[in-house]
Amino acid sequence: MWALKSYNCERCGSDFISGRALKYHFQQKHLGEVRQEKCDQAVLREMQQGHSESTRDRSTMETHKLHWENLEERNLKYMATKISKTCRMCSRHFGTVLSRENHEIQEHHFTAHKRAQMSAGFSPHNMLECKGPQELRRFADRNICPASGSQRAACAAEVGALILLIQASFPVPASRVIQGGSYVKGTDIQGSSEIDIVLLSKASADVNHFKKQLRDGLETLRENLKRTAYGNRILMGRRTPLSLRFSFLCTGSLHSHSFEIIAYYDVPGPTPSTDLKRHLYRRLYLCKDSDEAQLWALALLPHQVDFVKASVVRLKELIRLVIHWLRTSFASPTEENKFRRLPSSYSLELLTIYIWERAEKPLSFSLLQGMRAVLKLLVQYADIDVVWHRHCHRKFPIFVKVNQKRTRPFILDPVNPTVNVCDTCNAWDEVAHVAKLSLRKPLFSGVRAEPPWLFTDAW
Repeated sequence: MWALKSYNCERCGSDFISGRALKYHFQQKHLGEVRQEKCDQAVLREMQQGHSESTRDRSTMETHKLHWENLEERNLKYMATKISKTCRMCSRHFGTVLSRENHEIQEHHFTAHKRAQMSAGFSPHNMLECKGPQELRRFADRNICPASGSQRAACAAEVGALILLIQASFPVPASRVIQGGSYVKGTDIQGSSEIDIVLLSKASADVNHFKKQLRDGLETLRENLKRTAYGNRILMGRRTPLSLRFSFLCTGSLHSHSFEIIAYYDVPGPTPSTDLKRHLYRRLYLCKDSDEAQLWALALLPHQVDFVKASVVRLKELIRLVIHWLRTSFASPTEENKFRRLPSSYSLELLTIYIWERAEKPLSFSLLQGMRAVLKLLVQYADIDVVWHRHCHRKFPIFVKVNQKRTRPFILDPVNPTVNVCDTCNAWDEVAHVAKLSLRKPLFSGVRAEPPWLFTDAW
């Protein structure tokens, strides 16, 4: 069988069907760039001096405990993109997950042995080394649970003031502000507190011109925030086409929050009717532009937040354990597998809620038993098949079409019937491998399923 030859850009990893196409890409995207030794970033020569100054500023901020690496790793998606079918080595896209996996084995020799070497990366002091539920509880209180009491109140006051400042500093009047992220949902952990701000404005007659206004407005907001009283506590991240990202040092320099700000026009309004939501679902299903679809899906963010935020206190504690496990159990990607994408926090939040519901929604339960249940299902990730019908009737045509084409693992976004949130990950096999290793750690030694978790014995 003839194989198509591809030409790979060594600078960014993109693939092209001809050398001429690769040359044109390089001239348009990378010509004139200089690799900076201190930060390993490519910048244009004429921007080199300004970049060096910003790098020095960043170094100063890092001495105040800002988690720059967390900010750079942040990859907020309101819509699941088809990452599951993208090669984790070269980013080439395939029609099916099976085709992608075969390509990784044949072209990149990604065998089970190699996967085992590249997946696990347990932190020296993680919760899996705890012995028993009492030690796990003490570990969580000391290392996972966010601040409480007066410190939490002071933090909330500063975050609230900054959000008002963001709204006032944005040059386009916002008719509505939506808040999301782990901090708003109540699932934030130490070292990982995310706050999403969506500025929605009334669109003018010329929608395309209005979109440009909003994009330019984010750049203006970036400069305005630097000049405020909070400017020396804000560390700006990379500018993306859709959003502004920065880290904010909060409450006496004890911790930071990772902000992501997106601006768009208010598609359905604050209280959309059932017909309007169905129209939005149709638009999302038919949309071929992933960026446009993500922006349209912003209207559903409040419902996503409410779905998780409504969880009982004990369930949120379990979600924090799962997110901590995700943050502390995997090896960092290397140059070889730099396009690997692990599951999003949102997908694991939904998976944890599903397992809790399978246990008949206990108000109080063993966190050890709950964590074991989550890991056991992740080992059997091909069996994950989760659907809720709280925002969409099971006979709604869009839901029927998505349901017919589903591939596992499958977790349908409970507020967006067009999206399988598992599609944001192309490394479920690595997740299963690390989950299996985790179940062999001291934390789960000798632990067996107890009521109401007996159903996990079948996994």
